[in-house]
Amino acid sequence: MSSSTPKLTTASGIPAADNQNSLSAGPRGPLLLQDFHLIEKLQHFNRERIPERVVHAKGSGAYGTFTVTHDISKYTKAALFSAVGKQTETFVRFSTVGGEKGSADTERDPRGFAMRFYTEEGNWDLVGNNTPMFFIKDPIKFPDFVHTQKRDPQTNLKSAQMMWDFWSKAPESLHQVTMLFSDRGIPDGYRHMDGFGSHTFSLINAAGEHVWVKWHLKTKQGIKNLGAEEAARLAGTDPDHAQRDLFNAIATGNFPRWDVSIQVMGVSEAAAWEARTGWNPFDLTKVWPYGDFPKIPVGVLELNRNPDNYHAHVEQAAFSPANIVPGMGYSPDKMLQGRLFAYHDAQLYRVGTNHQHLPVNRARCPVHNQQRDGQMAGIANDENGGPAQNYATVEAAGTGASGFGHGDSGWPVGGTAGRHDERGTSDDFTQAGNLYRVMTPDARDRLTSNIAGAMKNVSDDIKQRQIGHFTRADPAYGAAVATKLALTAREVQESK
Repeated sequence: MSSSTPKLTTASGIPAADNQNSLSAGPRGPLLLQDFHLIEKLQHFNRERIPERVVHAKGSGAYGTFTVTHDISKYTKAALFSAVGKQTETFVRFSTVGGEKGSADTERDPRGFAMRFYTEEGNWDLVGNNTPMFFIKDPIKFPDFVHTQKRDPQTNLKSAQMMWDFWSKAPESLHQVTMLFSDRGIPDGYRHMDGFGSHTFSLINAAGEHVWVKWHLKTKQGIKNLGAEEAARLAGTDPDHAQRDLFNAIATGNFPRWDVSIQVMGVSEAAAWEARTGWNPFDLTKVWPYGDFPKIPVGVLELNRNPDNYHAHVEQAAFSPANIVPGMGYSPDKMLQGRLFAYHDAQLYRVGTNHQHLPVNRARCPVHNQQRDGQMAGIANDENGGPAQNYATVEAAGTGASGFGHGDSGWPVGGTAGRHDERGTSDDFTQAGNLYRVMTPDARDRLTSNIAGAMKNVSDDIKQRQIGHFTRADPAYGAAVATKLALTAREVQESK
C-alpha cells in the first residue's frame, strides 16, 4: 500500500489489522466471532440494498442548473423566477417506469422525468414524465394499473393479457396508450426526449392572484426514438444504453439542455374552456391544445455534473410533488392529489424517516422544524436539532391564517361529497383520435403494428373491446389494428 493510500478502517474509524485474512483457530480452523472487521463487512454487505422503487425503479440522474430567460413574475412570486438570468441548482432523475432495477433501458415504457430545484425558499420537485398525459385519472386505480404492468402472481412473467384487460376496460387510458405505442414510446436515451409536469398546477403572484399552469421541457438535442428492432437489439447488447449515453455526454462536456415553458389558463377560462370542449382541465388523461393555450417561455435547464456516487445521489434521491415553494400551488387534479400523499409515503418506507437530510435531498436553504429522532437522525450535521425546543409554540392570539397560505387564496370547491363515476360522460376518445390523425401515414402504420404485435396473444374478447376504443377514436385507427390482428369484418363490427 502506498503512503498516499488512506489506511483502511472500520466504520468507527478503527484501523483494520488485515483485510485479506479472517481470524481463525489455526490456518484451517473455524473462524472466530471476535473478528469484528469481518462481521461488520458482512453485516453491512447484507444491508447494502434499500427497497427498489415500486415504479421508476431503474433510473439515471445528474446535477445541473436552471436559468431564467423570461420574466414570468406576473404569474408567480416564486423567488427562483425573480430575475432574468438567475440560476438555481437542480438535480434530475430519468427512469423507465414499469421495469425492475435490472431491466433494459430500451423497453417500450413511459419515462420518468423528475426534477428538483434547490431554491432559497426550499426544494421544488417537479415530478413528471416524458408524456403530457397518463393512463388513468383517479389514483384509486393506480395500484391495480401498476400490478398489470408488473408480473403475474402465478407465473412471475409479464402478461400482455393483464395489461390489455385493464386498458380495454379503462378507455380513459386510450390517449396514453396511443402515445406509448407510437414512435415516442421508446426514446433513444434520456437526452433526446421532452419532459412534462403532466399535471395541472397553479402559480400565485404577489397580489395573491393565481392561474392554472402546465410545465413543458423541450429537448434542445432534438427528438430521437428507437425502432422496435433496434430497441430489442440494444436490450441484449447494452441494456444500460440510456444510462451510458447520459453519463458519457456529461463527462465529455456535451451538456444536455431543455427549454422550459408553461401553458397558462386563467381561473375564469377553465369553466368556459370545459363548457366548449367537454374536457376537464384537471383530467390527467387530457392535454391543453397549444392552439388554445400557447407555450410561454420561462428558462433553460442544463445538466452538467455527474454524481460522484450513484447510490448516494441517484438511488437515494427522494422526490415528491408535494414539495412546492411560495408562489406555487396544486390543483383539483385527482391524480395529483393522490401523489401528494403517495410519493412522500413511499420515500419514508424506502429510504427512511430522515431521508430529507441526505445530501441529494437536503434543502440548500436554512431548515427549521420540530421533527426529531428516528433512524439516521443528525446525518446533516444538525445534531438532531441539538438543544433546540422540540415543539412549536402555539400563538395564543391565533395566526390569522387564510386560504392555503403564502398568499394563495385557494380555489372554491362544491358539489356533493361521494364517489363519482365519470365513465359514460367523459370524452376519452377525441384527443386520442387527434393524436392519431396528426401522425404521418408511416407513423400510423408503425403505431398500429406495434399495438398488434403487443396484442397478438391476448384473448379475443379483449382484442374486440380494445379495437372498439380505437375505432371510436378514429375508424381508420380501429380498422388498421383489426386488419393486423386478422380479425374478420364481423368481429370488427361487433367491437364497435
